[in-house]
Amino acid sequence: MKSLITSFANSQSGATAIEYALLAALIAVGIIFAAEQLGTEIGLTFDKVQEKLANTG
Repeated sequence: MKSLITSFANSQSGATAIEYALLAALIAVGIIFAAEQLGTEIGLTFDKVQEKLANTG
């Protein structure tokens, strides 16, 4: 099993796969961060709308 992993890591396709995995992980972290920020902003917007609706009634 160790030789299989070693040969995969040493081959060109293994290096390419590792690069794509790192790139995918970086993109995933960016998406998670953006979604978290966007979720916070949407939550604040709904809170403001709810407050304004409560004050008008």
